[in-house]
Amino acid sequence: MDLQCLNTIDCQQGAVRAVRFNVDGSYCLTCGSDKKLKLWNPYRSLPLKTYGGHGNEVLDACGSCDSSQIVSCSSDKSVIIWDVSTGQPLRRFRGHAATVTCVKFNEESSVAISGSLDNTIMCWDVKSRNTSPIQTLKEAKDCITSIQVTDHEILAGSVDCSVRRYDLRNGSCHADFVGAAITSVSFSHDGQCVLVGSADSTIRLLDKNTGEMLGEYTGHRTDDMNIESAIITSDNHVLSGSVTGELFCWDLVSGAVVQKYVHTSRKVLNSLSVHPTEDTVLTASVQTIKIWGKAENVKIEEKPSQ
Repeated sequence: MDLQCLNTIDCQQGAVRAVRFNVDGSYCLTCGSDKKLKLWNPYRSLPLKTYGGHGNEVLDACGSCDSSQIVSCSSDKSVIIWDVSTGQPLRRFRGHAATVTCVKFNEESSVAISGSLDNTIMCWDVKSRNTSPIQTLKEAKDCITSIQVTDHEILAGSVDCSVRRYDLRNGSCHADFVGAAITSVSFSHDGQCVLVGSADSTIRLLDKNTGEMLGEYTGHRTDDMNIESAIITSDNHVLSGSVTGELFCWDLVSGAVVQKYVHTSRKVLNSLSVHPTEDTVLTASVQTIKIWGKAENVKIEEKPSQ
C-alpha cells in the first residue's frame, strides 16, 4: 500500500485527542485538549466551524448519518449533541460518573452510545427530551476505552482485557478475553472480523463469531497511551498509530509490516480515522492532523466545491 501525505493541518486547539471522518469522508472532526471541537474540510485545510461548550478536554466525536448533528464527549463527564450549522448544543447528557472516553451514533443517528472510565456504556435517545440513558451496559469490570456501533451491534473494548459484543436484536453479550488492556476496537469492513489494539503493543484480528485469533500485528509501541488502530477500507491492510510518531501499516494476511509513515518523529500518533469508501486515512499527533492517500483520490473529493 502506497500512501502519500496529501495535507498537514495545524489545528490550533491544543493536543488533538481524536480525529474522525464524517459519514461520507468529505469532512472531518478534531477533538481538542482546549475543550473545543472543530469541523474541517481536510483536503483544503479549511476550518468550517468551532463548537465550544465542554468544560474540559474533548476526547471523541461522531457525525450523524445526515451530517446535521455531531455527538461529542469529554473528561467533563458529559455527552453533547450539536447542531452542525448553528454550532449550538442541542442536548447535554450528564449520566456518567467519570470521564467519557468514546462516543458513537447508531446507524440512524437516533441513539448516541458513550463509554466511560466509570466502566459503563450508556445509550441516549437523541430525539426525545429524556436526559436519562435509555440503557446502561455494566458488564465491563474496568474502564471502557473504545466502542464501535453497527446497525445491530455494539463492540466495546475495556481495560479489563475483554472485548464485548452486544447484539441489540436479542440482548446477548459475547465476550473475548485477549490478555491485555484494550485501547482500540474496530470491525473489518466486511463485518466478519474484529480488530483489537491493546496496551501490550500488539494488535489482534479475531473472528467475530468464534473469537478465534486470525492474526497478530506487532512492531509499533503503545506504552501506556491510548493508541488507535483500524483496518483500511479495502480490508487488506491493518493500520495503527505508535508512540514513536509513525503510522504503521501491516499486510492483513501475512502480518508483516509493509510501510511506516512518519507523522511527527518521536511524538505520539494517537488517533486515526479511515475514509468510509477510499484508502485514505487521517492521523493525529500533538497539535496537527495529516491526511494520507493516493493523489488521485483527492481530486474526486474536491470537484463538488470548485
